[in-house]
Amino acid sequence: MTQTHPFHLGVALDGAGWHPAAWREPNSRPHELFSGSYWTELATTAQRGLLDFVTIEDSLTVPANPYVAEDPDAVDQVRARLDAHLVAAYVAPRTHGLGLIPTVTTTHTEPFHVSKALATLDHTSRGRAGWQVKVSSSEQEAAHFGRRDVPGLDKRDREALATGALPAFVAELFDEAAEVADVVRLLWDSWEDDAEIREVQTRRFIDRDKLHHVDFEGRFFSVRGPSITPRSPQGQPVVTALAHRDIAYELAARAADLVFVTPSPSNGPEVLAEVRAAEERVGRTGEPLRVYADVLVFLDTDRESGADRLARLDALAGRELVTDATVFTGGVAALADLLQSWQAQGSDGFRLRPGVAVDDLEAVTTELVPELQRRGLFRAEYPRTSLRGLLGLPTDVPSRYATPAA
Repeated sequence: MTQTHPFHLGVALDGAGWHPAAWREPNSRPHELFSGSYWTELATTAQRGLLDFVTIEDSLTVPANPYVAEDPDAVDQVRARLDAHLVAAYVAPRTHGLGLIPTVTTTHTEPFHVSKALATLDHTSRGRAGWQVKVSSSEQEAAHFGRRDVPGLDKRDREALATGALPAFVAELFDEAAEVADVVRLLWDSWEDDAEIREVQTRRFIDRDKLHHVDFEGRFFSVRGPSITPRSPQGQPVVTALAHRDIAYELAARAADLVFVTPSPSNGPEVLAEVRAAEERVGRTGEPLRVYADVLVFLDTDRESGADRLARLDALAGRELVTDATVFTGGVAALADLLQSWQAQGSDGFRLRPGVAVDDLEAVTTELVPELQRRGLFRAEYPRTSLRGLLGLPTDVPSRYATPAA
């Protein structure tokens, strides 16, 4: 390979695809969207392309585009979700090599539950688990639980966000998310690596001295610990976050190993500078935050150009697609050029959002990856390592509670 550092590539899966009309495409099989076989097929397609990971989108309300005003009762879109973590758990034993990163919302989820669920996924996937941290500022989502009031963002709040102002309750939700991540990481460390001894003769399954109370007292949570799930293969599964602006960059810098950003083709260096500034503001030390650029793709086919596909899907949806990420339409050579240019600007990797999940993911696997391999940019097989190792993160991550060996 000729690149100066490894080329990392993942995909973001969201139902039938990132276009609201994707479910109406001939290959999308809407009657299978909530079946295990559908999600297994997507994951194994990504695996055939040797991709680093798939992220699985989720929310605590029906899918909707936050960037446009939509009729909440509309029935011309997919208005249902499966649980992302449980989808990942289902496909874990049916895949290998591929990282599995479900979205888990922090706002209405206890950190003990998050810690236990993701550690379990790391066990069942044999060290391929991650977590995409998500904050909910939705009044509707809060109403599903009835335990707290979240005001929600009205039109004036959204206009203020565009100019840099931030409602106080949103800042509080991000602070809470960072605290959740702190607690989760502590609980992951609460079992030392060799706490399980399984001595049948002495009737001791665990060494109790190697289980630790985390005794966390914070602004939002009080958690004693330890976890009830043994330390997982990675020790610390990979933590990720999607970020568009300063407060989200700071959350990623405080809590995550990897941040997904949404640059335009020309402002990559500015976005990277904002991420590094956020690291300085929160006092991050040690490993720098890995920065992955998101791009939503509609790739050319033998029958139709990517631009024509997007236009046709927009017509089916009744409006142009509005999204936070760069939208790419065209062939795989041009997409490879774009990704190489972002890599040259300093991006550590890339996450593609397939406009139509089945069609565009298949094109990524069968056309884009071979193009990258021809350029000497991409691997020819999976290395025998964990997701942390695949992404170039430290793999020897001892429990913070372990006593150093003499």
